[in-house]
Amino acid sequence: MKKNIRYLYRVLIYALGLFFMAMGVAFSVNSKLGVSPVNSLPYVISLISGMELGTCVTAVFSVYILAQILLKRKDFKWINLTQLVFSALFGYFVDYAKWIAGSFVLPGYIGQLATLGISMVFVAVGLSLYLGVKLMNMPMEGMTIAISQHFPDIPFHRMKISVDCSTVALGIALSFLFLGSLQGIGEGTVICALLIGKMLPITQKPILPVVERICFG
Repeated sequence: MKKNIRYLYRVLIYALGLFFMAMGVAFSVNSKLGVSPVNSLPYVISLISGMELGTCVTAVFSVYILAQILLKRKDFKWINLTQLVFSALFGYFVDYAKWIAGSFVLPGYIGQLATLGISMVFVAVGLSLYLGVKLMNMPMEGMTIAISQHFPDIPFHRMKISVDCSTVALGIALSFLFLGSLQGIGEGTVICALLIGKMLPITQKPILPVVERICFG
């Protein structure tokens, strides 16, 4: 019974982490300085299609899961299809977070940077919670791991950078092709790529011990 309760705590904290990450997406969109690399492609597709951002996040993440299946084939563990559930949940959270954040943005360029800073704090906290429970990788990380297994000579962190850059490049290409200009991707995208990883150890330091105590005893 105690083991089941701890597993429930892990799922709930995982979901809370996704919600914080979704709030980060909402504030990064409001800053108008560019969304984070992982959300750049869904955001551009949402601008092109007119669909809700959350719907596009779910659709793009589903493609990442399909890529894992194609790359791993027989080695793909079907339990990883639960990523679809969490992707749909994250997509819902993104739409809900956008509703909560509304059009909030601090005035002026400094205000935009501050709003982007708020979004990065949300993302870093969300990542600390979601990674801390050690449940399931989100689709983009899962796809990156699958690709890195095909190229074992390339360290994971370099593969992660390559995948992030490729995603942003595709978003830029689609933006110019269908929208006629660069939209949704800007200096904020670069700032997020450079700083969120550095913020992660700071947020993990107070969060991980609490998560460990609650989820693992």
